[in-house]
Amino acid sequence: MKEIDFSTAFQPIIDVSQKRVISYEALLRGPNNEPPAFVFSQVPTSEIMEFDQLIRNYALNLAKRLGVKCSINLNFVPESIFCGESKYVIQTLNQTKSIGFSSKQLVVEISENELIKGSEELTSKLNEIRKNGVILSIDDFGAGYAGLNMLVDILPDTIKLDRHLISDIHKLGSKQSVVRAIANVCFELGIDLLAEGVEKKEEFRVLNDLGIRLFQGYLFARPGFECLPEVDYVV
Repeated sequence: MKEIDFSTAFQPIIDVSQKRVISYEALLRGPNNEPPAFVFSQVPTSEIMEFDQLIRNYALNLAKRLGVKCSINLNFVPESIFCGESKYVIQTLNQTKSIGFSSKQLVVEISENELIKGSEELTSKLNEIRKNGVILSIDDFGAGYAGLNMLVDILPDTIKLDRHLISDIHKLGSKQSVVRAIANVCFELGIDLLAEGVEKKEEFRVLNDLGIRLFQGYLFARPGFECLPEVDYVV
């Protein structure tokens, strides 16, 4: 595999009701904090899956060195779930345990945009993976087409509302109605609801009034390049 320099930034996911960090999402960065596209542009298509695994291993090792005690959100594409009896997930789980983390600290994060509508195989794979004690989080919920059927079939532990639903929610009653409905469904199903991409206090106040307690966004903390950033809990 071609040697490519890269690093990791960490963005906190917080529980505002308890004023604590519950997890850090590991985000790919270049060696000088360049965005993910800068790094992936250097990776041959045939090596994407293996490189993606290197990213996760690196992030886990750095999180350990930084003294992370909570969970770690690591991103996966569905192809890595299907590949070779989920070998990339198993490798990540083994790496998690080998450095002293619990399997319950590993959050497998998959974007709704990448989920395959009606895929019974994917649902089966994800449910099998969760037997290992890992947490399943669906990112960008509301942006794709998997939707409510996915919640019924997979029952993820957490969903992260898509930024489009969050942006200027304080100005649009229609967005508030949609988020309120999603929040009610998640409550009934026992799914934690997280608002990501929150940048304005007005957005936070509306979301908090709707009962959301888990947040991620620039309002609270920007990603910390090779460090764990300080958090502003706003309230």
